[in-house]
Amino acid sequence: MLVQLAYGVTFTVAHDVMPLYLHAFGFITLRVGVTAILFFIVHSIFIKEKINWRKDWLLMVVCSLFGVAANMLMFFKGLEITTPINGAVLMLTTPVFVVLLAAGINHERITIIKGAGILLAATGGLILIAGSDFNFSGKTLPGDILIILNATSYALYLVLVKRLLGKYNTLTVSKWTFLIGLVMVLPFGFRELISADFTTMPQDIIFKITFIVLCTTFLAYLLTAWAVIKIGSSTVGTYIYLQPLFTALI
Repeated sequence: MLVQLAYGVTFTVAHDVMPLYLHAFGFITLRVGVTAILFFIVHSIFIKEKINWRKDWLLMVVCSLFGVAANMLMFFKGLEITTPINGAVLMLTTPVFVVLLAAGINHERITIIKGAGILLAATGGLILIAGSDFNFSGKTLPGDILIILNATSYALYLVLVKRLLGKYNTLTVSKWTFLIGLVMVLPFGFRELISADFTTMPQDIIFKITFIVLCTTFLAYLLTAWAVIKIGSSTVGTYIYLQPLFTALI
């Protein structure tokens, strides 16, 4: 729930930052870069676990692609174009993708209770934001499509990363997915990042950027990985239905 609260806040906070102060790909490069450094430092101090690269290199790269690079690039670029509430509504598709992908890849059963729970949660999420200002139009369509692709990418990450988390510590997996993800996002966002003038940014914008890097990225990914181990990817995905509520309230 804490993770979804952070994500719910992100829809509005990130929209305040982009594109006036920092463009989407530059923001992601900063976000992934700082988080990768934090995971590297914490892992080096407390864990010092090694990866069996011969067996797990491909899965680690795929998780880095869908969980960090593609997921974040499409989400922030989409959010730069569409509205925060549109993004929150479209993210309701993530749990559906998680359940379907978990069934196809991890052979998890789609039970009647699980299906009914997702339907009930989705209905509740839509009712909670019914009075909010959301509108799908041609102007927001490119951003809306990117948010849906982001939801699919994140769902695939939640399903695949479970295999790595069964072998390695959450910090080990997070460290390497972000380090590899950083290499993937640099070609897209490096120029945007170095062109940003942080010295002229208002203090509230700096605070919002810091919040997204520390809370919505570093802590959120760490807690999500821990939750996938404890309650499974499908259940973690279902909690995404809280995002529209938090976004609408904020």
